[in-house]
Amino acid sequence: MNLANRLYTAAVVPFGADGELDEAAYREQVRYYGQPRFAAVGGFIANAEAGEIYYLTAAEKRRTTEIALEELGGRMPVFTGIFDLTTKASVQSAREAKALGVDGLFLMPPAGCADLVTSWNASKYPEYWLDQIREIDDAVGLPIIAHPVASASPQWGIGVPGDAAKLICEQIPNIIGWKMIYSYEGMRKMWKILRSLERPVAIMAAGGRFFHEYLAHDVLEGSVSGSWVYALEPMLDHIEAARSGDFAKALEIWTLGGLGALHDYIYEDYSRLHLRYKIAAWLRGLIPSPRARSPMPKPKPEEILTLKVLMAGAGIALISDAAIEAELVGGARSSALAA
Repeated sequence: MNLANRLYTAAVVPFGADGELDEAAYREQVRYYGQPRFAAVGGFIANAEAGEIYYLTAAEKRRTTEIALEELGGRMPVFTGIFDLTTKASVQSAREAKALGVDGLFLMPPAGCADLVTSWNASKYPEYWLDQIREIDDAVGLPIIAHPVASASPQWGIGVPGDAAKLICEQIPNIIGWKMIYSYEGMRKMWKILRSLERPVAIMAAGGRFFHEYLAHDVLEGSVSGSWVYALEPMLDHIEAARSGDFAKALEIWTLGGLGALHDYIYEDYSRLHLRYKIAAWLRGLIPSPRARSPMPKPKPEEILTLKVLMAGAGIALISDAAIEAELVGGARSSALAA
């Protein structure tokens, strides 16, 4: 199975009223991605940013990975995110994931002090991430998809600059895909860099709002995206139309069909991005609650109502108005108590 050229969903993680991992709800969500149409082209990433990896315990990360493998193993590739505050702990997590049987790893750069979060100059100090990737790779030797978050720059947005990205791909042959979290101009430059490498490293589209451009430029080699949690069916329709050469139909789905407008709202405010993934997954009935784990913010009523309109406009079936109203009332009550 070609692991690189697939459409990976960055799944969300449901929590119960007590704030604990809702295993039954998570399992049900995972089964949704195992539907034959998506299984034929897709993949699953447990413990991505959309899955609130930064706020899960080690035991919870193992459990979400186990559930994904139980439900999807053999039907589509299952990767898992690896993140901890130390390299030693990250290596241990990678070893545990390999023992569980994952197909590959989804790696994020180190975090912690301001040196690594807001001040990292990846072009000057690529070893900040490269050294950690190498230690993980030496320990487990699994395929890697990179999630290259870096401090923002005018040239690249929030992605690791091209020179550092190129070096990392050259140094670590197990990297099979590079997630496109860049600014528009940055990602256009990254397309050229990745295609200039001596071995294939897949251009993996991230935000659904750019999928139309990727298809038009024939660079949608794969994806890692939270967009699959809320618009899987129209997104597959759109991709299939474009790849069959029916660009008129693809454009109709994107514009008149409302898919582009839905993506635009999800991605218009990156401080609310992962929360909006979760709200949208709840609105379509994939999870029982839109609440994220603190310190993630709570949904705002206007976000819920706007997403309801946009998702319905894109032809996506939603939960009942009564269920939506119950969440709006409950959310307002929680806000009042907090105040």
